[in-house]
Amino acid sequence: MTVDAPPADSGDFWLFGYGSLIWKPPPHFDKRIPGWVTGYVRRFWQASEDHRGTPEAPGRVVTLIKRSYWEQLTDHHDSAPDRVWGVAYRIKADHVDEVKEYLDIREINGYSIHYTPFYSAPGIKDSSSWTGPLRALVYIGTPDNEQFVGPQDSQHLAEHIYRSEGPSGLNRDYLWGLEKALDGLSLESGDEHVTDLSNRVRAVAAHDEVKRGGNGSGGGKSGLYLGSPPVNVSTEPQPSRLQESQQHR
Repeated sequence: MTVDAPPADSGDFWLFGYGSLIWKPPPHFDKRIPGWVTGYVRRFWQASEDHRGTPEAPGRVVTLIKRSYWEQLTDHHDSAPDRVWGVAYRIKADHVDEVKEYLDIREINGYSIHYTPFYSAPGIKDSSSWTGPLRALVYIGTPDNEQFVGPQDSQHLAEHIYRSEGPSGLNRDYLWGLEKALDGLSLESGDEHVTDLSNRVRAVAAHDEVKRGGNGSGGGKSGLYLGSPPVNVSTEPQPSRLQESQQHR
């Protein structure tokens, strides 16, 4: 397959986000395009010791698994969409080094750099300026990294996410934020794995609130609510905040 890339002398690059990058963008982007990649499956199979958990009690965040590898595994969520939806950001040449430094800090916990074809969603402005898929950089926690945990029982995973918290906040807020962000991209962009985990965590939260003396309707302490949190995505270029990278997972 032919993959389009920016001209060699432009220095621009495209970044594909499939997790928190969807609603917490990198600095200095000038285009944000919804779309998808193929050949991968999104799963909460990456431990997080630096953002949504701690070294003593790691949380769980998403990574991409090659579909050919995933098909050999026993997954409690035994189906996955052909398309992994997310967004691509274009970073202009004069900010590439700064943004890559920012991303290396943000994605340091087991992720490595890969490239993949990215397909823009239909009807996107300016998409006529290129043909075919874009060549996008993507951070992936591959199965050989130390933070990869692999398949897990869905209910046990949901309970683990519910309990976990790290410097960037509650693990369940990351999950619910991803669910909300995906639902906002397209009518077709939902992810059954993410949705099922979100519903399971909401049920755990409601049960826990009842035990604490609430009515199970949400709104109690520790962020216990049944609906997904609001997700606000800025489409304007953002200032660089390398020192605040922990707030972006």
